[in-house]
Amino acid sequence: MDIITDVVLTILNQMQKPTLAFLIGGMMLAALGSKFEVPEPIYKFIVILLLLKVGIGAGISVREADFVALAVPALLAAGIGIAIVVLGRATLARWRGVSQLDATATVGLFGAVSASTLAAGMAVLDDEGIAYEGFIGALYPFMDVAALVTAIVLARLAAARKAANVQGNGTMAMGGVGGTGGLAIEQGLIKGILLDTLRSPAISALILGLALGLFARPESVYASFYEPLFRGMLSVLMLIMGIEAWSRLSELKGVAHAYLFYGLTAPLVHGALGFGAGLIAHHLTGFSAGGVVLLSIMAASSSDISGPPTMRGALPEANPSAYVGASTGLGTPVAILSIPLFMVLAEYFIGF
Repeated sequence: MDIITDVVLTILNQMQKPTLAFLIGGMMLAALGSKFEVPEPIYKFIVILLLLKVGIGAGISVREADFVALAVPALLAAGIGIAIVVLGRATLARWRGVSQLDATATVGLFGAVSASTLAAGMAVLDDEGIAYEGFIGALYPFMDVAALVTAIVLARLAAARKAANVQGNGTMAMGGVGGTGGLAIEQGLIKGILLDTLRSPAISALILGLALGLFARPESVYASFYEPLFRGMLSVLMLIMGIEAWSRLSELKGVAHAYLFYGLTAPLVHGALGFGAGLIAHHLTGFSAGGVVLLSIMAASSSDISGPPTMRGALPEANPSAYVGASTGLGTPVAILSIPLFMVLAEYFIGF
């Protein structure tokens, strides 16, 4: 009972902090029918600025990081991204009335990472004075790319098998998946998706920030520009996300009720996977309790920046109202509101 009480009290406390307060405020504005909006160019600028800040900060810290300390969480992050997609294919994709393609696109977004949710988690830990590894931002691409590539490859392979079965050529289906020609196609697809993901604005900004932090000396501009603006920009982003989260709930109309259940529960299940992986990293490398919390938040989050355009381009047949509505409309708010839960768990199992 004590841990439940701690969770409730922590949630109530965090709702008064700027990060969650602005998110809830945006949802309230949308619910009341307000015409308030932030122009799209400003939204994109804020996202890029936040990603550059996260990337530069991570790059600066990676310079001094122990290779093993970084490598183990990175491998675990990639494994979590793949595991979330595989788990989703075994659950959501098997529900009656759910298109396998739509389900795969949805679990791909849930396996990928929301940079804004990660930034929100960092802000909450900073407010509480909880330390975490500076290279946490560098884990983002590992989980993000692994999940998106896995989902898209599985969807394409499933479509190829279905087409072959419709033609009644079982041999061709087996050969297309396992033969030399099929292997070349799969390798080409993976290469193309990797390039598209790396070239997306969000990942490009993060990688650029990492490179600048690693190979340049951006400490002065980081301290004078990015750090002072970060919290203000994040509060505006949370307001925008709150408005979008409420407005996109309508996109779930006409979609199987499974998406509603998945959107509300998957972030908690995925966050638990991330927490377990974080505990493994903690015991192997001394990964901090704050790092475990952020890895959990990364796993709980769903991509709201790089994921949707990637899915639209790679899987145009998938229904955006399913994967965007479930991830942004439901998954993102649940992931952000779950931050206090993982803080309490980290305190209980590790201690700050």
